[in-house]
Amino acid sequence: MLAHSDEWLNNLLIQQGLSEYTVAAYKQDLEALAQYMEQSQISLEEIDEDQLLLFSIHLSQKGDSTRTIARRLSCLRKFFAWLFEEKHVKQNPAELLDTPKLPLYLPEVLSIDEVQRLLSTPDISTKLGQRDLAILHLLYASGLRVSELIHVKATDIDFERGIIRVFGKGKKERLIPIHSLALSILTDYLQNTRGQFIKNSETDDELFLNRSGKKLTRQGIWKLIKRYAQLAGIQAIISPHTLRHSFATHLLEGGADLRTVQILLGHSDLAATELYTHICQGKIQEIYAHAHPRCYDHTKNCQ
Repeated sequence: MLAHSDEWLNNLLIQQGLSEYTVAAYKQDLEALAQYMEQSQISLEEIDEDQLLLFSIHLSQKGDSTRTIARRLSCLRKFFAWLFEEKHVKQNPAELLDTPKLPLYLPEVLSIDEVQRLLSTPDISTKLGQRDLAILHLLYASGLRVSELIHVKATDIDFERGIIRVFGKGKKERLIPIHSLALSILTDYLQNTRGQFIKNSETDDELFLNRSGKKLTRQGIWKLIKRYAQLAGIQAIISPHTLRHSFATHLLEGGADLRTVQILLGHSDLAATELYTHICQGKIQEIYAHAHPRCYDHTKNCQ
């Protein structure tokens, strides 16, 4: 590993509160640079902007995707900025490092009809079906990341105010409103079903548990949604994040402003939320056609 890398990663995990998954990804990025430096026989003090450029070329030649290269270079910018700030290096070679332009990635989004079919799939005559119904409704009602969902406590939901408290990336707290139907399903689940999953006091505050009474995992939620998507006859390969994308897209199509959706999703950068405006382009054109005074015929193009 690179000198001082363990100190930086621990700082990200403990002081900045980044998730273990994010820190693990950064560690892989630093290991990739360490391997390149070993092959090139250069030290950390010898790294300059040209060497980092050669490293990015090396990543491309060995088959890394543009997205992976962009992530690795983003990590290096943060790492070298920290090294320079802590006076471990005399200059920051990554300060002017360019990030390769990423192709526009439009996430998979379900139609409202597909969402309805998905939410109608669980067999509510069983305790698993009742739990899964609550999971699906909460995901679509709140736009939670799956990593946020699995850490939700029963006490995080304020039923009187109709909101859920969530701790997102960097342990940042946000409050998300939940509509009345989802609240009703969660209330029923908490009152009649959740107790059947509790096996010991260690997990009795978790909102969702598996058959063994343990906290659900990211993989468990992913498999759950994949199974219900197949049962609902949804052809696209979807994941828990698909419901998050659908939540954001449907809000924008319904008239929500971009800043509000940004807050609900927990995006620190508005640019991340602006991605959804590309998905909503068809709806935007439809609203324009109905609203602009020069559109004499709503079924035709404007003159």
